[in-house]
Amino acid sequence: MKSLKKFLSSKNYARIPLVMTETNHFEIAAKINGVSGRFILDTGASNTCVGMDKIDFFKMVSEVSDIKAAGAGASEMETLVSNKNKIQIGAWKKKKQKMVLFDLVHVNKALTLHNALPVDGIIGGDVLKKGKAVIDYDKKCLFLKL
Repeated sequence: MKSLKKFLSSKNYARIPLVMTETNHFEIAAKINGVSGRFILDTGASNTCVGMDKIDFFKMVSEVSDIKAAGAGASEMETLVSNKNKIQIGAWKKKKQKMVLFDLVHVNKALTLHNALPVDGIIGGDVLKKGKAVIDYDKKCLFLKL
């Protein structure tokens, strides 16, 4: 029987390692506009998000948004939107990626309370769908179709 890794590799998928945090979230490294950052992989988040305080860090251009962000422990947060960003996760790349910008203070406070490192953002369902994502919980890795 072929392993999942070998099977997906034969289907032109890139393998990206994940790190399980103290909060049982998967953490993933990604580049936004060529700048490396630390992100949480969140299948329940509809949009990929970046913290408001990271706009300049990731060389993003933002505009006012009608989207209201809601998440665990917080709702109706003001957001900005940044279009046409380049995202790279492992060997997988996309141009013109829309990202929602909002205050990640509550997310990072929860992470640091549980001895996890703060993150720059969240990789959400939009990117996972575009990449035809497969998550291997046992082997702690993400596969994205190239």
